[in-house]
Amino acid sequence: MTAVAGIEALAAMLAAGLVAGFAGGLFGIGGGFVVVPALFAVLPLLGGSPDELAHVAIGTSLATIVATSIRSVHAHAKRGAVDFDVLKSWAPWIVLGVGGGVLLAARVPGAGLAAIFGTGVLIMAVHFLFPLLSERQLATAMPGGAARAGIAGGLGAFSSLLGIGGGTIAIIVMTLCGKSIHRAIATASGIGAIIAIPGVIGFIAIGLGKPGLPFGSLGFVNLPAALVVTSTTLISAPWGVAAAHALSPSLLRRIFGLYLVLIGIVMIRNGLK
Repeated sequence: MTAVAGIEALAAMLAAGLVAGFAGGLFGIGGGFVVVPALFAVLPLLGGSPDELAHVAIGTSLATIVATSIRSVHAHAKRGAVDFDVLKSWAPWIVLGVGGGVLLAARVPGAGLAAIFGTGVLIMAVHFLFPLLSERQLATAMPGGAARAGIAGGLGAFSSLLGIGGGTIAIIVMTLCGKSIHRAIATASGIGAIIAIPGVIGFIAIGLGKPGLPFGSLGFVNLPAALVVTSTTLISAPWGVAAAHALSPSLLRRIFGLYLVLIGIVMIRNGLK
């Protein structure tokens, strides 16, 4: 890798971290929607086989989500906005789902998943962009029993496959069940850590001994990229939290919806490539 390429890679990862951290604080997501596409572009500069880049990008994204999520939930908790009862009751099922997702990750190609997920994200955006849908409430309490196990487990599996914090789905479920958008975003920021920590362990395990990994990789987690991106997410996550609490709920819904549209298009484009 040349000096110029190294500087470009460093600048791209620092920028991705700033945007991911701000998005994590603002929208209650882990930042994977920002980090994964950036890593797809940057990781080839660190060498390795193109066949392994998708898994390394996803595993590394999960590593960055750990710090972003913990920083965001801490900032939200200071404002009393986090529902820790939801986090505690969902955590066991999310972790089980993450385990299943990691096992599938070694067998599922990333390109098709990116296109499918992008389509799903565009559908999710409708919920936040149109008032009739975004103001709808299906229940007055969070699901329990088998429904909670299914939703939380599916959330963990889906998120670990794609290297995201799962905040999008969690926010939709919580707002449909009567949680305010601010409380849903604050609580979803904690779900990212519950997904990312076992996810990182799993991606390291399934990638150990694989040939053709980029420089600095431990299994399917690239340590230099994770450290660089994390260094700036820690700075910008509180900025996103402050912005989230300063905006009105209706405006925040529309901003989140537009964000999903943008990310959906990016993910579909990456999948088609």
